[in-house]
Amino acid sequence: MAVASTSLASQMSGPKSATSISCPQFSGLRKSFSKLDNSVSFFTSQAFFQNVDSHLRLSSDRKGCRAVVAMAGSGKFFVGGNWKCNGTKDSISKLVSDLNNAQLESDVDVVVAPPFLYIDQVKNSLTDRIEVSAQNCWTGKGGAFTGEISVEQVKDLGCKWVILGHSERRHVIGENDEFIGKKAAYALSQGVGVIACIGELLQEREAGKTFDVCFQQLKAFADAIPSWDNVVIAYEPVWAIGTGKVASPEQAQEVHVAVRDWLTKNVSTEVASKTRIIYGGSVNGSNSSDLAKKEDIDGFLVGGASLKGPEFATIVNSVTAKKVAA
Repeated sequence: MAVASTSLASQMSGPKSATSISCPQFSGLRKSFSKLDNSVSFFTSQAFFQNVDSHLRLSSDRKGCRAVVAMAGSGKFFVGGNWKCNGTKDSISKLVSDLNNAQLESDVDVVVAPPFLYIDQVKNSLTDRIEVSAQNCWTGKGGAFTGEISVEQVKDLGCKWVILGHSERRHVIGENDEFIGKKAAYALSQGVGVIACIGELLQEREAGKTFDVCFQQLKAFADAIPSWDNVVIAYEPVWAIGTGKVASPEQAQEVHVAVRDWLTKNVSTEVASKTRIIYGGSVNGSNSSDLAKKEDIDGFLVGGASLKGPEFATIVNSVTAKKVAA
């Protein structure tokens, strides 16, 4: 599904006109104009940001039609736990026991991603209420690829999902956008759902490249995958992963709205509506409810807090903060 790359200005300012402007430079997400076309000198930075703010606050104007849960997308709330390279047989047995005993809200899709070595242990002991994900997979069938795991092996263990594009794979292992896109395409072709991770480094946010980075990563997925069915997008600002720093609800919502708008403009309105966009980055039991209240935050991808059964249950149950009166 090939898509055309578009600028932030064309993404956020509505229909194109005969008069063009240069794209503004942002610090974090916003910064005053560094350059404007002389032909549009009347178009002030204040007016531009009123337009952007109006666009990014579209969710606040959506009233009434969602009497159960306030979500911009039409998908079910989704919470994933990425256990990363943590755990032993004993500690994972304790974690699984805690999860099996937890009272979880029914209207949430819950997934956990153990280390590969423990997937079978978890799958054989975890309640069916919670699905199991792999943390990575290869770009095609198995073979002479030392240290890799194929999608067929992931399926054989009973996994329904795989996490791809996580920042630790991008920036520590060195995987690039094209390689990640190939992984996603093959996983989907084999019936395994993809949790597609995107997000900017701190220096990229400070340089005003948050949207550019996220849109480029989205485009790499869109260019490769045959369909957005069975894809969940996880926005994880790299500067917030494992650092204790968390994007404010407003910061996260702002990017989530922009991602949904990108899908509308570059893929389809239907895909933008049904694709769940979840947030990750130091999510815990204390901040999840405030984040969940934002209309375009459709759930979470949780790191360290997912290793604590009771706290992970609290995050899952933060969906209650999203519910509104009928």
